Amino acid sequence: MAFDYKKEYTEFYLPPRKPGIIEIPAMNFIAVRGKGNPNEEDGEYKQAIGLLYGIAFTIKMSYKGSHKIEGYFSYVVPPLEGLWWQEGAGQIDYSRKEEFQWIAMMRLPDFVTKEVFDWAVAETEAKKKADYSKVGFFAYAEGMCVQCMHVGPYDDEPATISMMDEFAKAQGYEVDFAQGRYHHEIYLGDPRRTAPERLRTVIRHPVRKKKA
Repeated sequence: MAFDYKKEYTEFYLPPRKPGIIEIPAMNFIAVRGKGNPNEEDGEYKQAIGLLYGIAFTIKMSYKGSHKIEGYFSYVVPPLEGLWWQEGAGQIDYSRKEEFQWIAMMRLPDFVTKEVFDWAVAETEAKKKADYSKVGFFAYAEGMCVQCMHVGPYDDEPATISMMDEFAKAQGYEVDFAQGRYHHEIYLGDPRRTAPERLRTVIRHPVRKKKA
């Protein structure tokens, strides 16, 4: 049976609808950086998602080809994730989507080294005859966070975020959007096939202990 990160690491991918504090370990990702409104038809964000899936499935299906990856095991491709921010802002403002900066990303299995990743990019470019130079190998150590499962439209996230912030304060933490720490979302539903009210999104915010 294929290894499924969502089922094996439920604390990261299937949290309850009530906020909690969690330490997130370092992970490696396929990543594409960009900016702008993610809802723009044929925009930069939607193109980035296509690039991510191209690399992800080259790695997943590599066992069928001649290139054998050391340590490979059968697995379910992890869900799409995103880091979001706006220049000069702490909490993101959903009314200014055109100012979003983002890193669209997908988790890599531990057997994927930088060398394996570089092979996958070259292999995908050759097969699809397309430019994958925007795709990068991204190591991210997220650290201490408050997280919660949000159910419903993306534009309704501020209410969940407010609940998360209040919980963090009550537990002695404060939100910490320092350099390299961002609003983080993990998408467990496909908005093309799921009604907005049924979408599930894991939301994480970086936190730190309040100073005495």
